[in-house]
Amino acid sequence: MQGLMMNTQLTITEVMRLADKVYGSQEIVSVTSDNARHKYTYKDAFSRVRQLANALKKMGAKEGDTIGTLAWNDYRHLELYYAISCSGMICHTVNPRLFEEQLEYIVNHAEDQYLFVDLAFVSLLEKIQDKFSNVKGFIVLTDKANMPKTSLKNVQCYESLIGAELDSFDWPQLDENQASALCYTSGTTGNPKGVLYSHRSTILHSYASALPDAFNLSVIDTVMPIVPMFHVNGWGLVYSALMVGSKVVFPGPRMGDGETLCKLINEESVTISAGVPTVWLALLEHLQKSGDSIDSLQRIGVGGAACPLSIMTEMQEKHAVWVQHAWGMTEMSPLGTYNSLKPGMETLPEVELNKVRLKTGRPLFGVDIKIEGPDGSELPWNGVAAGSLKVRGPWVVKQYFKQDKPATDENGWFETGDVATIDSDGYMSITDRTKDVIKSGGEWISSIELENCAVNHPQVLEAAVVGIPHPKWTERPLLLVILKAGEELSKEEMLNWFDGKVAKWWTPADCVFVTALPHTATGKLSKKDIRQEYQNFQWKD
Repeated sequence: MQGLMMNTQLTITEVMRLADKVYGSQEIVSVTSDNARHKYTYKDAFSRVRQLANALKKMGAKEGDTIGTLAWNDYRHLELYYAISCSGMICHTVNPRLFEEQLEYIVNHAEDQYLFVDLAFVSLLEKIQDKFSNVKGFIVLTDKANMPKTSLKNVQCYESLIGAELDSFDWPQLDENQASALCYTSGTTGNPKGVLYSHRSTILHSYASALPDAFNLSVIDTVMPIVPMFHVNGWGLVYSALMVGSKVVFPGPRMGDGETLCKLINEESVTISAGVPTVWLALLEHLQKSGDSIDSLQRIGVGGAACPLSIMTEMQEKHAVWVQHAWGMTEMSPLGTYNSLKPGMETLPEVELNKVRLKTGRPLFGVDIKIEGPDGSELPWNGVAAGSLKVRGPWVVKQYFKQDKPATDENGWFETGDVATIDSDGYMSITDRTKDVIKSGGEWISSIELENCAVNHPQVLEAAVVGIPHPKWTERPLLLVILKAGEELSKEEMLNWFDGKVAKWWTPADCVFVTALPHTATGKLSKKDIRQEYQNFQWKD
């Protein structure tokens, strides 16, 4: 016997309708390339979303078409998110930090019909526009006064485009399983792969990510998403924040500027934010130099890379901001785990509490996780056993865009490429990427754990550890370090830092001080490039 409840569709359109009707007076604040501080309401936003939907229709874009965006976090990008997906089209957020060859590949692979582009990326597209197979035109995200002279073909001004349209639109009835958005992996090996999200997967992810033990969003919050909207839906905050009616603050092209972030937090009373660790380093550096405070900020979510304990401690002790780890990936929409404390943990001794806080957290309802050994057997959740991490759930990819082969195994599990442990309380720790784990003398060494230890040194800005071939031990860890400005440190002092913090045989065999480290388009350390550069490194006897 089946239940007798309505089967209404879970679509992004319904988020838009609720936000417009119930939270219409809530504010959206943006820093843009052409406006230092733009402000309007949800109601204003969705009026313009309807104008944009009319413009898309007049341009000939139809249901099922893919529309590309190359844009920062701001109100116009938000309008594109909703107008495109709610019209039955696919919003393809393109990462402008990719190499030109990768941009060409994904725009063509996605079959983007139009590209909406921020002022900052016009010159980038001018150089490669003739390599796009399907793009019919370009729309620059600005007003007439700031419209640049450009060689882009069939180019239009965004404000002029939507300004000519009515603010009423008859939204189509969509199936919840229709595609809503497309995001490509960074493609560290081979071509980037497309992950095609559905309306249903997006809504379920938004429900879960807004829960108290995740981002804990509500109408009383002011949310500042620093994680780029061009990468995996801005961690879903562009949906979940509007679903609950939070005020939203977008830092635009200034997302990496500590002074701008500080001003936005204080002047707009930001309560929660989310971004990668380097963002918080920039903010802390500004706070240290200026003596400013960030009194309204209560908590921040950190993902993309492990957050050093030093950042968490300084945020908490000096600014009363609680830092929480999150973990996920493009293939997971992206959120998989979030670190919130269970009852009683807040009274743990500091050392034990920090061990918990440094973990990536517990899985959200909707995400099933497990770890497997080399023989495929499931490993216990004891905090010791480390194995290949697999996931499944309603917002996890089952097949990459335009690929015939499933992305999952025969039982529906997706192989993440991470090596992890899970403790008896369900807290997961990523110990390494499968391809980055170091095998030395028949034993595994976690490069991530060594990097976390290194960056906790007060004089270290950034660190990377890679396994380099060794004549006796197969591989040994090589440490590369960027020191903070004005700091000096000897190789011996750096390596001695690991004493008592990791197993003696884990300690890096050598250390190289560098001025820069390569990163991927999403800001992660590019271990592939580091290994290639140091593949002929000569160990000293």
